[in-house]
Amino acid sequence: MADNHAVQGGHPAMDYAEHEATYKLFTKLAKWGTIFCVALLIFMAVTLL
Repeated sequence: MADNHAVQGGHPAMDYAEHEATYKLFTKLAKWGTIFCVALLIFMAVTLL
């Protein structure tokens, strides 16, 4: 997505590398948060039922 702006030159005031790093962090946290919730639900199902 950010590559489109880089090809067009982008806006000079925008730090596209920082945007990409923030998006990668967001996706990593979303993935591990989902994995944690699924693991927690499985743990609860095994121990509480």
